[in-house]
Amino acid sequence: MEPSLALQYAIIAVAVLVSAWVVVKKQLPGPLRKLRGTLALPLLREGNAGWRRRLGRWIAPPATGTDGACGGCSNCGPEKKA
Repeated sequence: MEPSLALQYAIIAVAVLVSAWVVVKKQLPGPLRKLRGTLALPLLREGNAGWRRRLGRWIAPPATGTDGACGGCSNCGPEKKA
């Protein structure tokens, strides 16, 4: 295989992988979050090497932070009068 053809295949493969990642993030956010948590948990355990813990933090899903301090009903405004 010629080097230029191999480079072309590599670029196409990267484009397909990036496209698939975007579709999964947009269409399946819940299962993706669970998968990322499942993959990150073993890496974050005490006693693992530093590089493994950094990898686990990188893989772990971001914290949501949308819940209010009172428990998460997301309705912390004043009550409306009837």
